[in-house]
Amino acid sequence: MRVFTSFFLYLILSATANAQLFIKDNTYVFNKGALVYVKDYVDVNGTNSNFYLRNEGQLLQGSTGTGVGLNKGLGNLSVFQEGTSNNYAYNYWCSPIGVPQGSTAGNTVFGVGQLKRPSGLTSFGGQSFTSGHDGTSTNSTLVISTRWIYKYVVSNQYSSWNYVASANTINPGEGFTMKGVSGSDNTDVSETTLNNPGNNQRYDFRGIPNEGTIDISVSNASGANYSNTTLTGNPYPSAINVNLFLLENSGYIVNYTTGAITTGGPINVINGNAYYWEQQKSPTPTSHILAQYIGGYGYYVPNGATAFSSGTYNNATWNTYNPDGTPNTVGSVAGTGRYKRMFAPIGQGFMIAGTTVGTAKMKNLYRTFVKEGIANNSQFEKNSTNSSTGSVQNWGAIPNVAGVDYTQFSNAEVPQIKIHTVLNNQFTREITLAFNPNTTDGFDVAMDAISAENNLPNDIYFPLNNQLGVISTLPFGIDKRIPITLKVSSDSTFKIFVGDIINFDGSDNVYLYDDLTGLYYDIKNSFYEITLPTGVYSNRFQITFKDSNALAVNASIKNSFSIVQNNSNQLLSIANPNNIDVKSVTLYDVLGKLIFDKVNLGIKMVYEFPTTSLSEGIYIVKLKTNEGQSISQKIIIEKGK
Repeated sequence: MRVFTSFFLYLILSATANAQLFIKDNTYVFNKGALVYVKDYVDVNGTNSNFYLRNEGQLLQGSTGTGVGLNKGLGNLSVFQEGTSNNYAYNYWCSPIGVPQGSTAGNTVFGVGQLKRPSGLTSFGGQSFTSGHDGTSTNSTLVISTRWIYKYVVSNQYSSWNYVASANTINPGEGFTMKGVSGSDNTDVSETTLNNPGNNQRYDFRGIPNEGTIDISVSNASGANYSNTTLTGNPYPSAINVNLFLLENSGYIVNYTTGAITTGGPINVINGNAYYWEQQKSPTPTSHILAQYIGGYGYYVPNGATAFSSGTYNNATWNTYNPDGTPNTVGSVAGTGRYKRMFAPIGQGFMIAGTTVGTAKMKNLYRTFVKEGIANNSQFEKNSTNSSTGSVQNWGAIPNVAGVDYTQFSNAEVPQIKIHTVLNNQFTREITLAFNPNTTDGFDVAMDAISAENNLPNDIYFPLNNQLGVISTLPFGIDKRIPITLKVSSDSTFKIFVGDIINFDGSDNVYLYDDLTGLYYDIKNSFYEITLPTGVYSNRFQITFKDSNALAVNASIKNSFSIVQNNSNQLLSIANPNNIDVKSVTLYDVLGKLIFDKVNLGIKMVYEFPTTSLSEGIYIVKLKTNEGQSISQKIIIEKGK
């Protein structure tokens, strides 16, 4: 048996101008955690030919044709990916492989029969399928429920989900849904974790690898504001740069030397947004009934300084859904994590929205070698939060121009303010105000995000071209007033506050201005709560950075106190060096729930309040003096600090 290691292939193929990879019958290629680059095509020739990608090894290919793909063979490329282990929760997938078809070149259809249970480093076994509701996982079996296998191509109707089950009818570039499994599988296949220790289920995709330019059908319902969507995703056995896909398919030209983008590109068929399905994982979902789902769509736009910079991601608005797919009014607070989506890992699915009838193009050009979690910019489903600069290997997909270094990218996000609104004490909408000098105050394709959930009973959004904007990117100006719209279906309560500030130092303050009352409310250090009757309030509220009514004495009183959360001793400490008479200290959680209200505190040098019994999270301290002055400040309570 002839064996090529990934290191040997790397040396041969990266130095070959028109390299092809031929794997004859009864031989295999094994790649552990590295990049294999093939300039031309891959022929996994015989039924016992195999190409193994392990420990996040990836395959990149450099053909630039617009055909249906050049790979072929009767054998298999095998690559692992992990999805949710909960049998009540969906993942959105996009397969990196198709069914082997022999000597005929081309990308092929996919069915979940191509998913295997890893039983060893290169072996599989124990997988089966059920038409029942629940998938399961054990140390010897993987049972996938085909009841939840659907695809969604060019529609704006919930009823248009196309049931696939186990049929081989998922075309290259088409995404599909699949629920996870219950149970666990403690088999060790020499990856970084076990098959399924009860957190994530490992699947083995086996088939002919997709490559080349893949067409994705899109359209737009007349006057529907991008409501026609398509479930697609990353169709390759490598990561992709989502920025490049979104930008070049929404009318931009990307300079691959500098990453600079300009308008006037030849393909302008989508709105430049990627929509990621997020479903509650904790507490664990316990029902297949649609009305009891807690989930929604997160939004990504490539609004960074260049195409090589991280864009902006909005968390989903957790909410439950009715059987017809519309949200109902009983939900939960949105997740608090901050995730990035610049790179989509192998198998990741997402929605796109069409602006016209046409075809979006997924290209080898967008492929890149990025492991999940590197620089915190690529992870299946969700991601973590650090900002840094890292190295990405991209062999051949970008033209090799002498003197140009394509290996650097920045995942430092543009300056932005996350505004959270608790709607009627039921769920939280996150909207993001981002700042980029290369945008306008109006709607900018691929820089602003439009809501896919336009029928929430209560909502808050930026009015962008008569659409529901959830990410608004514009040049910063200290004197700007950015309008927001509040939609109210019946008497409802809105609690508005700044949930996070990222890389933004343009102003010390963030206010909500109420044009009806002429009052400014500090939403950076506190929250603003209002109950409104039914209506759409489009001209009343604005985000501002200056309070024209503020008195100098307010700044003076703020500087007179030092409010500190001492997590080592689990104490809230307030220093009062100027011996000011304090009337009250009140503590709220971030949703506005009263935690305690201490009154008639008098004059002390230091006030201390134990926080041992409080849960970790963000809280708001409000202090009032006997002279009627008040200040507010956020604190973060953490355990074990």
